[in-house]
Amino acid sequence: MSGFLLKRIHLSSNFDTMKILKWSLISILILAVLGFGGFQLLKNYTKKASPEATIVYEGTDVTLEVFYNRPYKKDRKIFGGLVPYGEVWRTGANEATTFMTNKDITFGGELLKAGKYTVWTIPQETQWTIILNSKMYDWGVNWDNEPSRDPLFDVLRINIPAVETNETVEQFTIEFLYDVNLVMKWDNTQVLIPIFTYANAE
Repeated sequence: MSGFLLKRIHLSSNFDTMKILKWSLISILILAVLGFGGFQLLKNYTKKASPEATIVYEGTDVTLEVFYNRPYKKDRKIFGGLVPYGEVWRTGANEATTFMTNKDITFGGELLKAGKYTVWTIPQETQWTIILNSKMYDWGVNWDNEPSRDPLFDVLRINIPAVETNETVEQFTIEFLYDVNLVMKWDNTQVLIPIFTYANAE
């Protein structure tokens, strides 16, 4: 009789354990779905405030492409305010900005191998540090609102003068100019990164 009771208790214990595991897995799945849904809602909302854009430069034998998101000034002080001086910035909003080249080039005076990179910047009043990183990230900042960048994947780091402009740029803008330079401008600040391609020399 005691053996039957022990067996029954053992089976009941196994059943309770399986039940707990089942509901734990269901709870985890529900939380994952809610988390993903919440992230998508946040993404859709931020995309409206900072729409994405892609710019392309087509040279003789070179293609350069930048993907970025374009926040607005909205009467705010941008550099030294919304974007603090001396801190790493994702260079836009939402996802980190990316730069792609299909050929080896010289970027701000430094050799850059063909590939796709995330672009990070450290704005200062008179100069910016431009960082190219070989790792791709789902979002430009983590849940603590800190840059997602992993410095171990940095491949290039340069300093570029920051110029104060008379024109106020309402929406963050990146463009290719003057065959070929990469220009970033927002509010009353502009930086210009010279790019040399082998096609430039021909």
